Amino acid sequence: MCQETASYMTWHTSGLENDHLLQHPVDGKAWKEFDSLYPKFAEDPRNVRLGLATDGFSPFNSMSIAHSTWPVILINYNLPPWMIMKPEFLMLALLIPGPSSPGNDIDIYLQPLIKDLKELWEFGLETYDSSSNQRFDMRAALMTTVSDFPAYAMLSGWSTKGYFACPDCHYDTDSERLPFSKKNCYRATRRFLDPAHPWRYDKRNFDGVIEERSEPIPLKGTDVEYMLRDFPNEFGKKQKKTRGDEDDPIPWRKISILFQLPYWKHCSNRHNLDVMHIEKNVFDNVLGTLLDIPGKTRDHESARRDLVKMKIMPELQPKKVDGSEVFPRSRFWMSLEQKRKFCRVIKNAKLPQGYASNISRCVQVEDRKITGYKSHDAHFMMNYLLPIAVKTTLPKDVATPLIRLCGFFKGIWSKTIDPQHLDRFHSEIVEALCMLERIFPPAFFDIMVHLPVHLVKQIKLGGPVSSNCMYGIERYLHELKLDVRNKGRLEGSMAEGYQAKECIAFIARHLKRSNISTHDVNECTASQSFLPKIGRPIKGKGRTSKKKHCGHMIDRITWAQAHRYVLFNCDCEDVERYINEHKMCVSSKQKRKWNSAQDHNKDFIDWFREKVELEVEEGQEIISDHLLWLSKGPSYVAKNHTGYSVNGYRFHTMKRDAKCVTQNSGVTLTAITHSSASSKDQNPVVGDVNYYGSIQDIVEISYHGHFSVVLFKCVWFHSEKDDDELIMVNTNKKISVGEPFILASQAHQMKANKANFPSPHHQVRVP
Repeated sequence: MCQETASYMTWHTSGLENDHLLQHPVDGKAWKEFDSLYPKFAEDPRNVRLGLATDGFSPFNSMSIAHSTWPVILINYNLPPWMIMKPEFLMLALLIPGPSSPGNDIDIYLQPLIKDLKELWEFGLETYDSSSNQRFDMRAALMTTVSDFPAYAMLSGWSTKGYFACPDCHYDTDSERLPFSKKNCYRATRRFLDPAHPWRYDKRNFDGVIEERSEPIPLKGTDVEYMLRDFPNEFGKKQKKTRGDEDDPIPWRKISILFQLPYWKHCSNRHNLDVMHIEKNVFDNVLGTLLDIPGKTRDHESARRDLVKMKIMPELQPKKVDGSEVFPRSRFWMSLEQKRKFCRVIKNAKLPQGYASNISRCVQVEDRKITGYKSHDAHFMMNYLLPIAVKTTLPKDVATPLIRLCGFFKGIWSKTIDPQHLDRFHSEIVEALCMLERIFPPAFFDIMVHLPVHLVKQIKLGGPVSSNCMYGIERYLHELKLDVRNKGRLEGSMAEGYQAKECIAFIARHLKRSNISTHDVNECTASQSFLPKIGRPIKGKGRTSKKKHCGHMIDRITWAQAHRYVLFNCDCEDVERYINEHKMCVSSKQKRKWNSAQDHNKDFIDWFREKVELEVEEGQEIISDHLLWLSKGPSYVAKNHTGYSVNGYRFHTMKRDAKCVTQNSGVTLTAITHSSASSKDQNPVVGDVNYYGSIQDIVEISYHGHFSVVLFKCVWFHSEKDDDELIMVNTNKKISVGEPFILASQAHQMKANKANFPSPHHQVRVP
C-alpha cells in the first residue's frame, strides 16, 4: 500500500468521531464484543478485520447459457465506510469454476483460504507499514459473511428452505404449509410485538388465537458448535429426494468449515442477511400482488382456497354462487384505471440526474405491468415512488402499512444511524407486517417478507447496512465479467485481469494527480481561501465560451441579501467576533428579542463596513486582507450559471429544468432557526428546521477579484407532514422571502412529485 492508503487502515481508531452514531462496523456490538474477548488482537489497530462475500454469476453476455462462476471475495473493514466496497479495495481470494454452483461442497474450495486465515490469526505476517515506516506482525480475523439467501445456507450449513427456513428463528421458526399453494408461509409476526401490545390479544383480526410467545433468541456460535460437535459432514453427490418424502426434521446440512477458525464461535454477527435481495423480493411481492401480474401475484385462486382450509379471513374466502366458485374482491383490489394511474406515477416521475436508471422503460401503462427492473431500481421505487403510488390509488387502511414498510427500508439504508432510532424502526416494521397480515392472504408471506423483522438486530451488531450488503459485491462481479477475454478460459481470464488491475492500482496510488477531472465534483476549483469555491459550474447545451464569462448587474436588495448570507455563514472567527459584538450592541437598545434580531439582520452589513474602516484608519489592530474585502462587500457585477455540480448532486435552475426530462432544481437545507410565536415572544425556540424549495438562479459573486462565492437563489415553500409522515410542500405558500440565498456547499437535493395530490401540493422525498 502507498502511504496515504496505509494510513486509512487505522481509520476505525483514529479517524472516527465519537458521536455515538452507527456509521461503520466498528460502532456495532459485534466488533466491541470481539475486542473485549481478544484484547491482544485489538491492541494494534493495524490488525485487519475481514468479511467474506460470495455469489454466483454468469460470465457470458447471454443469459440462456447455464453457467455459474463463484468468486470468493474478502472485504477489508479497517477502511472508512466510503472505501470498504470500492472495487480496488476488495480482494479476490478464490474463483470457484462453473458450470454449476458448488452448493454444500463450497467448504472443499474454502480449505486453502481457511488455512491462510488460521495462520494469519495465530502467527501473523510480517508487514511493512508505509505510513509509519515500521515493520509489524499483521494479524487478521474473519468477522462475518455477506451473501444472498441461498449462499447463506452454503456458508452457514443451515438450510434456508422448508419449515425452519429462518436462520435467526432457527428451531423456533413459526411456519405453516399451505395445501393449495404448495408452499410454506411465515406469518406469526405478532410474537415480535411488545408483550403488552393489544394486537397480541386480537384473535378476531388475526389467526384466531392469542399470541403469548416471545420472539425467538438467536443461536450463539458456541451453541451451534456444541450442537454439531458430532455432526457428520457429507460432501459430494447425493441421491435426490423423491416426491412424497417428508421434509428432513434436521435443518442442518453440515458444520461449516468456518468453525475451524478458533474465534468464529465467538463472533456475534457471523452471517449477514442481505438487505438488497430482501428488499427486491419484498418489492416483487407487493408490486405483483397489487397489479395482479400473472405469475407474480400472491393473491391467486389457490391462495384463496388456503383461507378455507385455515379458517381465517372469511371475507376473502371463495363462495359458491349458482354452482360456480366466486372470489370476493380484496381491500387492495384496483380497477383497470387505478392500475394505469399507479403505473403512470412510476413512469412519469421526474428524477434527478444519476439518481436512478431509466425506470420508465420498465413500465407498461396499458398492460398495467412493471417488469425488467434491477435490484437498484426496486430499491429506488420502494423508497421513493411506491409510497406516492399507493397513497394516490389505494384505501388509507391499505396504503398506511405499505408506506410504513417503505419508510422502514428507507430508514435502515441511512449511511449514519442514531442507535436510539433503531428500536422505533423495529416496532414500525413489526407493526407494518402485522397490519399486512390482516390484508394480504398467507401466500404473500414467504420467508423474504419475514426476514425484515431481524434486520434491526443485525444493524445493532454489524453497523450500517451499506457495509454489509451485496450492492458493492454485485458491482465487483460486473468488473470480473468484463475481464473475460477468452470464452473458453473464463476463470483464467478473470484471474489475469484481476492481477493486472491490482498492479495498475498499486502503481497509480504512487503517482501524483496531474490534473483535476471534471467529474470530481467535490474538488476545490479555486485557490484555497477561507471561502473555497467547492464544486463546478455545468454549461448548458448550446452555450458558448463568451457567454460563460459574461456577467450581469444585480440590484441593491439582491446584493444585500447575498452579502449578508455570506457574512453570517462564512465560518470565519474574525467575522464571528464582529457578529457577536453587533448583537450585544443591538440587544442593549431593544427590549424585545424579536426586534433585536430584526435590527441585527438589517443593519449588520453597514455597521460591519464602517467598523472595519474605522479600525483601519485608527490603526487599532492589524486587519487581514480577506476581512477588509469582506467588509467592502462584493461587486455588483455577478456571474450566472444554469447548472452546478456540488456535494455529489447536479443542480439546475427551474428555467433549465423545465426543458429537461430530469428534475434537478429541488433543494433542501437544514438550518438552525430561531422560531418565535409573535414579535412579543421573549423565549424563541432554537432548533433545526428543514427548508424545501427550488433553485431560481445560481449566482457567483466576486469580492473584487480576490475571491468569489457561489450562491443558490431559491424559492422556499411551506411544508408539513401528513398522517403517513410524508412531507408535503405547498408551492402557493412561500416562506423566508427575504432570505433566498444559500451557499452552494450547503445544498442537498430533494425530489418533488406532483402525482395526483390536490393542487398545488407536492410530495417531497429526500435522499
